[in-house]
Amino acid sequence: MKKIIIVGGGAGGLQLATRLGRYFSFTPYLKRRRKSPAAQVTLVDKNRTHIWKPLLHQVATGALDSSLDSLNYQVHARSHGFIFQLGSLQKLDRERRVIHLAPVEDDKGQQLVPARELEYDYLVLCIGSRSNDFHTPGVHEHCVFLDSSVQAQRFHRLLLDRFLQLETHTEKKLQIAIVGGGATGVELSAELVEACRQMGNYGHIRRNALDITLIEAGPHLLPALPPRLGKNAERELRKLEVRVLTGCTVAEATADGLITQNGDKIAATIRVWAAGVKAPDFLAQLDGLTVNQINQIKVKPDLLSVDDDNIFALGDCADCIDAVGQKVPPRAQAAQQMAGVAEYNLLAKIEGRPLKPFRYRDRGSLVSLSQHTAVGNLMGTLVKGRLTIEGRIAGLAYRSLYRMHLAAVHGWSKAMLIYLVGKANRFVKPPLKMH
Repeated sequence: MKKIIIVGGGAGGLQLATRLGRYFSFTPYLKRRRKSPAAQVTLVDKNRTHIWKPLLHQVATGALDSSLDSLNYQVHARSHGFIFQLGSLQKLDRERRVIHLAPVEDDKGQQLVPARELEYDYLVLCIGSRSNDFHTPGVHEHCVFLDSSVQAQRFHRLLLDRFLQLETHTEKKLQIAIVGGGATGVELSAELVEACRQMGNYGHIRRNALDITLIEAGPHLLPALPPRLGKNAERELRKLEVRVLTGCTVAEATADGLITQNGDKIAATIRVWAAGVKAPDFLAQLDGLTVNQINQIKVKPDLLSVDDDNIFALGDCADCIDAVGQKVPPRAQAAQQMAGVAEYNLLAKIEGRPLKPFRYRDRGSLVSLSQHTAVGNLMGTLVKGRLTIEGRIAGLAYRSLYRMHLAAVHGWSKAMLIYLVGKANRFVKPPLKMH
C-alpha cells in the first residue's frame, strides 16, 4: 500500500487530503472503491482545527467565533477516509523517505507525545506562509502577527483587554497601527472600526476612542489590485476615520509605537505586522530541497520538487512557474487550484500515467471592508476580461468565496447546512464574540 503524507492543513492541504481520502476509502461519497492501487493518506498539522486563513482578521476582532466555525481535523479525517497526525515537521530524510515530527507539548511545555518518524512514498508540502518582517528591528518583539488562528485569538484577547480599559476609563484612547496595506491590513482596519461600534452597543465606549493608522510602503493600498481599487479602498477607510499612510516605510518597532524611515514616530498601543509574506525559515534546511529567497520550495510545472520526484509542494510555500510561464501568486485560490492538479498527479504516479502541468487561472480578487462595503475584480468563464465590482454586489461575492471553500471540503449539502447554522447563530448570539 502506497503512503501519501500531506504536511499542512490549510486551504490546499485540507482539500487535497479530503479528496484523496474519499478516493481511496469506502465513504458515503463512494459506494465502492475505485479500480486503483490502495493508498493510505495522512494529513499532518500542528493545530487541531482548521480555519480559512482569509478569515483570520475576523477571528482577531471577534466577528467570527473560531470555536464555532473551525473544522476539527480528527473528526473530518474520520468522516473522509484519511488519517490525521498532530505534529510539526522538524526534519526530512529524503534517502529513507521519512519525515520527523517534533514532540507535542502542552501549554506548560510538558511533553504529551514524543518525537515520531513517518514513512512516505509520496510527500506533499503545503505549509503555507508567514508575514515577512524584512529583518526590521523590533518587529518580533513588539508586533502582533495574524498568521494563524492561535495568533488571531491572542490578538482578540488583547483587544478585549484594551476595550475594558476604555470602558472603565483607565485609558482614554486605543491607538492601533497596522503595517501592510494589502488585503489583511485593509480588512482588519475596517473590522476594528466595526468591532468598536459593536462594543459600544454593550458598554460605554465612544466610537472615536479608537485611533487606527494603516501604513503601506507602496504608492497605494492593495498593491496586488489595480491602483483605482486601492484608491477606492483608501477613500472608504478614510470615511471610517482610519488614518492611511502610503509611501511610508517602517524602520523600527518599539514598545510604544513605530518609527518610520523618515524618523517620524507613530504612537500605538497595539502594533500589527501584516506586510509581505515568506515561507517558514526551516524549509531552507529541509534536506537539500532548493528554495528561493523567501524560502519557497522550487517546483516544476507539475508541482514536483526540482530535486525529488517523490515530493510535491503547493500553495504559499511553493515557488512555481506554471505551464504558460506565469509566476503563481501566494493566494488561497492558487492553493486550491494546485490541490486539484496535485490530486491528479499523485493518482497518475500511483497508476503509472503521465503527469499534467499546472496552469493558474486568476479568478480575481475581493477585499471586504466589514459590513460597510467591498471592492475587487472578477475574472473567469462567466466574465470576459476583468470586471471591477464594488459595494453590495462585491460584498455578496466576497461572502460566497467562503461558502465555496466549505463546499470544496464538505460537499455542497453540508456546506449549506453550516451556512444555515451560522445564520441561526446570528439570532441567538451577539454579533461580536465578547470573551
